Amino acid sequence: MSDLFALDNSQYRPLADRMRPASLESYFGQTHLLGEGKPLRKAIQNDHIHSMILWGPPGVGKTTLAKIISSETKCHFISISAIMSGIKEIRNTVSEAQQYRVNGKKTVLFVDEVHRFNKSQQDAFLPHVEDGTFIFIGATTENPSFELNNALLSRSRVYKLSALENDELVRLVDLALSDREKGLGSRNITISEDARELLVKSCYGDSRRLLNHLEIAADFVSDNGSIETTHIYEVIGSSAKMFDKGGDIFYEQISALHKSVRGSDPDASLFWFCSMLEGGCDPLYIARRIVRMASEDIGNAEPRALTLALNAWDVQKRLGSPEGELAMAQAVTFLASAPKSNAVYQAYNSARAFAKSSNSDDVPVHLRNAPSKLMKELGYGKAYRYSHDEPEAFSAGQSYWPDTIVPQEFYQPVSRGLEIQIKQKLEHLKKLNKSAKGDN
Repeated sequence: MSDLFALDNSQYRPLADRMRPASLESYFGQTHLLGEGKPLRKAIQNDHIHSMILWGPPGVGKTTLAKIISSETKCHFISISAIMSGIKEIRNTVSEAQQYRVNGKKTVLFVDEVHRFNKSQQDAFLPHVEDGTFIFIGATTENPSFELNNALLSRSRVYKLSALENDELVRLVDLALSDREKGLGSRNITISEDARELLVKSCYGDSRRLLNHLEIAADFVSDNGSIETTHIYEVIGSSAKMFDKGGDIFYEQISALHKSVRGSDPDASLFWFCSMLEGGCDPLYIARRIVRMASEDIGNAEPRALTLALNAWDVQKRLGSPEGELAMAQAVTFLASAPKSNAVYQAYNSARAFAKSSNSDDVPVHLRNAPSKLMKELGYGKAYRYSHDEPEAFSAGQSYWPDTIVPQEFYQPVSRGLEIQIKQKLEHLKKLNKSAKGDN
């Protein structure tokens, strides 16, 4: 089985590949997993490795870590990509691993983008993980809980890899510029502080992106020259935001926006709103979520929030950018600043669950319409009291529930915003009901 990383010596290797660390000591980041005394580091050092899933954003060292684990434990290394492989390739890797096993050598099978394998393809690994044919290491940028089979997850330990910290990226830039064997050291290129800061910030913890951008920026200067901010801007373009539509970052950012609105922080709400726009998110998707926020987190505490959210959505559809985005920014700040209530959201969920668990209860006779003579003769609607003819337009004591159900109280207004008045009104009506029924 050919190794994905085995390149012909005459083939050009990008800086990111040349700088790939070959040992734990030279590995950047993930100290929460690989620091001294950490379980994963101890497992590698003691040659007690196990099947695992490496979950993290691009460019944080998932592939590199798998290769280091294989090297440190003296295992045969096989790598395949779920994008380019199928059942045939899986069978070939099994045969290769079995042959090495006969010769007394362990095998690490590394599967990149493992979440792209379907259920049957993932299941094909299970018996061979079970019998020790190979140690399975899968890499994914997506949440394994949603993308991988439970059977595979139960046989593997999930390790969450984090984006590299800025200080780690700074050290990586300096190493790449000084390394004369694998890096750019032979060219004696330097980088200004501002350029280095811009480069690091533009890469969002992605070491591969950092080294790719650095290598391209270096092409703009001659030997013994200096990389400046203008060179970095040439590489990264007008927008360097990281955003993967439909992936983890997508859901993390929309979650951050929603929670910032719920937490009444208009400035943080605007930041996440603009971050998603800069990253290429469809504004109409954000508009739909803003409408959701208006009902879920504000509700009747400030009913104008829903109207403003719908208006912003309409402006975006009618006018597009930038007018529509400004209208949405107005809605976001209004929602974040508005009084909060999830009383409607809670009441809806409770009522939905109650209705689902209830029987098909009959509508009380007094609430039924009587459009025909027969229905009138059967008494449909006869005992109904028309509320507009009653004092305060309220039929005190009249029930609107099926006779077989004890009346419930789903809606519990909070003491914020307009719901203060709604709460007072409902409490007053409850007293009228009790008085009409003769209750104390």
